[in-house]
Amino acid sequence: MKTLLKRAALFLALPTSVLANLSLPASADSTAGIILSTRCQGDHNINIWQNSTSGELLYRATSPYGNLSLGRGTSQATEGVRVYRFRNKSYEYWVWDGTLDNPQSGTFEVYKNNRILLQQTCTKI
Repeated sequence: MKTLLKRAALFLALPTSVLANLSLPASADSTAGIILSTRCQGDHNINIWQNSTSGELLYRATSPYGNLSLGRGTSQATEGVRVYRFRNKSYEYWVWDGTLDNPQSGTFEVYKNNRILLQQTCTKI
């Protein structure tokens, strides 16, 4: 009987936890305000948040590959376009806020050991 109850609990808990993790959007804490929201190729949704008390930049992304949350980002204006950079071990994530041709568009780039792995165009939402 115990085994049957354990199996039933696992049967109900596993799909629930998987669905909850897949359906929840990445979000920042309540002390942060969103400063950029983009939708990129490959169903990447990227949000850049800024903590209102510390000023820390936060990266929150959802994609078919999973969710990623990073902190300690930097922001720099480069040739009239703002770029947000975040690091996770040997990976760097760059989010360009607009382009010179179109301020409503942008670019998402992923680097590993200073070599580009991914580049996608994005649209602000």
